[in-house]
Amino acid sequence: MTTTGAGKDDVEGLKQAMAAGAGIADLIPSLPLETRCQPFLLRQLGGFWLPEMFLPGVAAAHARFKPRPDDVFLASFPKSGTTWLKALTFATLNRAHHPPSDPDHPLRLQSPHDCVSFFELPLALAAASSNGGGGGDREEEEEAFAALPSPRVLATHLPYHLLPERITAESSGCRVVYVCRDSKDAFVSAWVFTKKTAAAKAAAGEAPPPPPYPLESAFELFCDGRSVGGPQWLHVLGYWEASLRRPDRVLFLQYEDMLRDPASSVRKLAEFLRCPFSGEEEAAGAVGAVVELCSLGSLQGSKGNRSGKTKDMSIDNGLFFRKGEAGDWRNHLSPEMAARLDQIVGEALQGSGLTLGGVAGAARDDDDDSA
Repeated sequence: MTTTGAGKDDVEGLKQAMAAGAGIADLIPSLPLETRCQPFLLRQLGGFWLPEMFLPGVAAAHARFKPRPDDVFLASFPKSGTTWLKALTFATLNRAHHPPSDPDHPLRLQSPHDCVSFFELPLALAAASSNGGGGGDREEEEEAFAALPSPRVLATHLPYHLLPERITAESSGCRVVYVCRDSKDAFVSAWVFTKKTAAAKAAAGEAPPPPPYPLESAFELFCDGRSVGGPQWLHVLGYWEASLRRPDRVLFLQYEDMLRDPASSVRKLAEFLRCPFSGEEEAAGAVGAVVELCSLGSLQGSKGNRSGKTKDMSIDNGLFFRKGEAGDWRNHLSPEMAARLDQIVGEALQGSGLTLGGVAGAARDDDDDSA
């Protein structure tokens, strides 16, 4: 089994189109289109469904983004613990300059999404602005990335094999932290988030009232792999396989494990990021302080998340927080729906050795080199 070989021709086409200038606008309409998944039009690239508006950013990332050897990329399928991972990583890496107890800690004053940006989103917005005549935005975004101090921490929702090769190459020193979540909870969280953000934008007069988007319709699309970043299970599997091949460069975390033992997850994260907690820090309760700073209650109640919008996404900061628990799918999906999705995921994970939300993929035999 492998998930990492598909789509290279598509990605190469995007890079060539970007190098050719306006050719990108001609290539995107040739990709398969999905119009039923709110809130975006999706195009299929390399076997995954991505928002059409982000594709110029993917092309720009492949053509122009210059990673540093000590860059850290936080990767996830949407609504799988992204906000929490951003907060934990930012707090852990910057604890010397920003002690978790600091009342003016950046995470108390702004959204985790403004502390750690998605690297493909600003590139997409800059490309769109440049195509509309704002030619300076592209240079401004590149300068903004270049101005970030090392080690830079950037986020992405891209599947592993759609990341720029300069990030994933054997010679690259970049590290990737991936967080995944039970497919059922990821689906429900994404559906609720889509409904809430669409309603909020309509109420603010920023968009027309959204059309109906019943859970049953969204579920059918999700099971067919048609969702932002979908198929979710292949998104997860790509990073799982990468973590097996390169455990020193790809750290694979599961949201449910993080909820059960956040302190252990923070220690594991710090070790991977090469900033382990010292004995003195352990004795002083530094791990617990990071966990508390990044807890749902703390983040939800912080000044930065009670009001305002994220800089790049223009989404109300408070909408990124809901229950922060595992198993909420039971309040939304019937047992038949859950069993159906579990079967799809189980078949996809077959032979991988990965257990996702209680759905296991049996380990491969040692002599099985199909992956």
